[in-house]
Amino acid sequence: MPPSLSQTLAELLNLTLSPAQLAAFDTYSAELRDWNERVNLTAITDPHEIAIRHFADSLTCLRVLSLRAGLKVIDVGSGAGFPGLPLKIVYPALALTLVEATGKKAAFLEHIVHTLKLDGVTVLNARAEVAGQMPDQRERYDWALARAVAGMGVLAEYLLPLARIGGRCLALKGESAHQEAAEAGHAIRVLGGKLAQITAVELPGVAETHYLVEIEKVSATPPQYPRRAGLPSKKPL
Repeated sequence: MPPSLSQTLAELLNLTLSPAQLAAFDTYSAELRDWNERVNLTAITDPHEIAIRHFADSLTCLRVLSLRAGLKVIDVGSGAGFPGLPLKIVYPALALTLVEATGKKAAFLEHIVHTLKLDGVTVLNARAEVAGQMPDQRERYDWALARAVAGMGVLAEYLLPLARIGGRCLALKGESAHQEAAEAGHAIRVLGGKLAQITAVELPGVAETHYLVEIEKVSATPPQYPRRAGLPSKKPL
């Protein structure tokens, strides 16, 4: 019998969930599967796989991310809410913004935030390039996160404009993490960042190693970045 979410998190992160948090994850999983029949949110539909590959994977951010009350976190290209919402369930005092360009996915995020009664969560239905030029979003966050959104060079242009100086960006990556980080070195520097560390993560029952690529924001991002919508992916720095 595969390990439960609570067993996995205890072993992986020394994290113990309350009954209310476990119930929230159960509801999240059920709503995700229900909505997925109408909106393409995930290719993973088995409840155990959702628990490990979505919830536990998102929470591996805690390997490098120290939570504190009022910590401002933005999740870019949030999709069905990963990694941001699992972090919010575990630590309700987080101030969280979810950025999602697709209207139907943003509607699911609004629904699940309402269903789980999560306070202090903003859903921003916008492209990352647009969010990064908004005065109330730019360089306002302690952490800018993304999971399975784009290559590292493109991701740097999405994330670094949103992080405050002294803040951090965190990309959840697969086997190509080191190569992507090396190739994105120029982009990271231009955008005001510096590669801090790459942390390997092994998920139970998942063959491939996952990696947390952490970038420190060391100087202000030049005002021309992020460029207009679509340009970072067409012409990476």
